[in-house]
Amino acid sequence: MSPAPGTLGPGAAGTPAFTVLVPARLASTRLPNKPLADIAGLPMVVRVAQRAAASGALRVVVAADHPSIVQACAAHGVQAVLTREDHPSGSDRLAEACSLLGLDGEDCVVNVQGDEPLIDPSLVRRCAELLAERPDCVMSTAAHPLHERADYLNPNVVKVVLDAAGRALYFSRAPIPWWRDGLQDGQPTLPTPRPLRHLGLYGYRAGFLRRFPQLPPAPLEQTEALEQLRVLWHGERIAVHVAEHGPGPGVDTPEDLARVRSLFASGADSR
Repeated sequence: MSPAPGTLGPGAAGTPAFTVLVPARLASTRLPNKPLADIAGLPMVVRVAQRAAASGALRVVVAADHPSIVQACAAHGVQAVLTREDHPSGSDRLAEACSLLGLDGEDCVVNVQGDEPLIDPSLVRRCAELLAERPDCVMSTAAHPLHERADYLNPNVVKVVLDAAGRALYFSRAPIPWWRDGLQDGQPTLPTPRPLRHLGLYGYRAGFLRRFPQLPPAPLEQTEALEQLRVLWHGERIAVHVAEHGPGPGVDTPEDLARVRSLFASGADSR
């Protein structure tokens, strides 16, 4: 049985010990009070923590920026820590949470976004396993093949290309890799093997996570608006797990929230 959210317990068989951190920020331009949005009777951030706990994590901790989030988590048995409101990024919030929890060095931390109430627990676990398997990497993440040209060309769908050892070479909003000879009637077609969509799920060595906010931002990071490029710019490596399928839908807008509520009502969240 998986440990309850926010409690300590043994990891799943064969799984290295790891902590899941869920950053939760109350302010949201497109969906106010997003972490507290009700999904089938529970705040969204609690739903995320419950899914993450099913991964076999030792503990799941919400890194909140407002006391109301901490209170909502406590009401449902989810551990939470209160972090500063003025962090410029989620990574800075996670770094503070690591300090508050005494995580450092080789301790494994998996970052699950607070707006992913349908995150696949096995994907969370795989990020932790991959980091343990790859001592040459300070981070792990995930991707899945793209099958639609519209996604390949969409700048809001981040792509990643890998080296022979399964490490990230580059992340981009542009369609990469670009198939030079793949134009049909002037329109690009999907290369083979299929390009990979990057998923915003990360495993970290806690020591690196605490150091990351002090690294100078990279020019490529600022151009692409992709924080993970700072890691590559400074010569560190990111291992990438390639999943067969994409994740369940996240929640960024009221329309997304309505869709996820409908999936919970239909029982589609039980996978």
